[in-house]
Amino acid sequence: MAETTTQQKPLAGWDKPELDLSEAEWQSSSRGLGDVQIAFVEGFIAMRNSDRPESPSLIFTPAEWGAFVSGAREGDFDLT
Repeated sequence: MAETTTQQKPLAGWDKPELDLSEAEWQSSSRGLGDVQIAFVEGFIAMRNSDRPESPSLIFTPAEWGAFVSGAREGDFDLT
């Protein structure tokens, strides 16, 4: 089966801009030990899979990022 990529329209209520991540300074989220990288761009936090940097990035507001990190610390997310 051939892989395909589809463009999706933003969800209703989506209030995040289309960020240009081409010049983002990506940092490992776990001192180089994990598969996730983050970048701070225009007041937002972008997160991507370091093994597949061409794949879509997740975009968080600072409040969303705080909730995500807090949940991860409490064991709500498996970041491995």
